[in-house]
Amino acid sequence: MSELSWFKGNIHCHTTMSDGDADPKTAVDWYQSHGYDFLVLSDHNHLTLFDYQAKDNRDLILIPGEEVTSSIGGDSIPIHINGIGINQLVEPADCKTVLESLQTNIDRILDAGGLVSINHPNYKWALTPEIIISSTGANMLEVFNGHPKTNTFGTGNKLSAEQIWDAVLTSGQKIFAAATDDAHNYHDFTPNHSNPGRGWLNVRASDLTPGRIIDSLRSGDFYSSTGVVLNRINTDQKGIAIEIEKVPFVEYETIFVGEGGKILDKCFGNNPKYIFQGEKSYVRATISDSNGFKAWIQPVHV
Repeated sequence: MSELSWFKGNIHCHTTMSDGDADPKTAVDWYQSHGYDFLVLSDHNHLTLFDYQAKDNRDLILIPGEEVTSSIGGDSIPIHINGIGINQLVEPADCKTVLESLQTNIDRILDAGGLVSINHPNYKWALTPEIIISSTGANMLEVFNGHPKTNTFGTGNKLSAEQIWDAVLTSGQKIFAAATDDAHNYHDFTPNHSNPGRGWLNVRASDLTPGRIIDSLRSGDFYSSTGVVLNRINTDQKGIAIEIEKVPFVEYETIFVGEGGKILDKCFGNNPKYIFQGEKSYVRATISDSNGFKAWIQPVHV
């Protein structure tokens, strides 16, 4: 097997094939010119067709995908989940309850050969931890979404997407954290637009092929980021060791988190470590830098 390398990619963005403002080629060109290695065009209820085999002088690979989009009560409760690596269009299910719609759409994505990512759970406050915990089959949950209307950070009386992730992990469900930009706007870059480049995945794989990338996503061999770069993540049944790529004059804080979202330890610097203390559930880490950028590593179940 080839030596493992890190590959940067985005699994959630839109084009003029749904509600984006750039055609597929323009969107692909943006990610290509900004150093991405792989991309999923995830238009709403549309499998955006591209020549996924031909490179066309591109350095990035394209993985087929779709944001399966349904709702309860008109648009009042939106249920949006990504099918990644699907082999056919997935028709959305509009069922009587949120959980029934969520589970039916998950099952349809799995039947189409795809991985499932539950998108922006706090968009219109649609998906509670209890609903997600009651579902099965999802591979990822967005802990960060770059769209300005997805309530990613919650409020004092509403859980953040990251806290929802902890609640789901605490229930015993194994699910990985995704960061995406959910790009819709490729021309006018303002805080109120959903621009590309705000969140992505760094996937560790032996080769840059759709199969290898999907295998690593399936197994959780990746971390999510809004700007912090990790050079190395070493995990075993003894503990976690991380090497953060150092940027001059930038400081780093790493919080190790366990069952119930409990903070287990805080470390500073670019080589944080945590030795397990007999935890019986999971341990994960969130890395923040002094400019507000973050990275999330996947949980180690101990």
